Amino acid sequence: MTAGPTSFLARLAEEAPFRLFGKALVKRFATDIRTISHWDAAERPQYLAGVLRAADQALESGVKEISVAEFGVAGGAGLLCLQSYAERVQAATGVKIHVIGFDTGHGLPKGTGDYRDHPEIWSPGDFPMEWDKLRPLLGPQTELVLGDVGETLADYVKHKQPAPVGFIAIDVDFYSSTRDALQILSLPERKTLIRTVIYLDDAETMLYHRFAGELLAVEDFNRDDSGVKIDRWRGIRGRRPFPEELWLDRMYVAYDLEAIDRMGHNQKRGKLVLDLSNVENTGNII
Repeated sequence: MTAGPTSFLARLAEEAPFRLFGKALVKRFATDIRTISHWDAAERPQYLAGVLRAADQALESGVKEISVAEFGVAGGAGLLCLQSYAERVQAATGVKIHVIGFDTGHGLPKGTGDYRDHPEIWSPGDFPMEWDKLRPLLGPQTELVLGDVGETLADYVKHKQPAPVGFIAIDVDFYSSTRDALQILSLPERKTLIRTVIYLDDAETMLYHRFAGELLAVEDFNRDDSGVKIDRWRGIRGRRPFPEELWLDRMYVAYDLEAIDRMGHNQKRGKLVLDLSNVENTGNII
């Protein structure tokens, strides 16, 4: 079967000589959120890609509600983008999306005080929040959790998290804060999809390395947690008009291996892939 003229022109528009013009047209005229995401025509394409993948995974699993979260809100620009994308993806997919922001409220915390928290780059108190300006801009499905995430996250996940998390953006700079934020994926009471998309903001320049910061936190997480593992989002570059974009190297996925293993055992016993008793007890779902 040969491709029709429309698909041929669409592929042609993605070729190097024409793709910048194509992206400009999408920014100017496109309303379909998937088209906008495909062309990186969003202010934070990494956030939009993560929310879309989470919502699509929920659709594939029959899950009606998910959560998406940003760790490190600071001035609020990222959280407001996340809120906007969640609203548009919810409208496009029918999956209800709750938005959660985690922040100290007063900038970076004290941290470890050693090289692991990149003291050559960041200092305690950097990136304070202007709460009075941000609060009126938050929608009804957006919640802000203030305080040191190492102290607030466990209680929030156990008692307040409204739906399984499918995407998290981590922009807390410190190793110690990233280590604490990643607990949302590994706490005994965790509520996650079996594949949770992660965006690591500080991962792909000469300043960052696997012996400090977010990358060290990921290495420690994978070493210490046997049930959940974090890996790169493999294949994300495929068929994208701009496969060289740096943000693609900052996209990761947390795989809940325990939940996946249970799915395999349930299939062998002839049960449904989705184990509803497990959803009730742990919140880990497809």
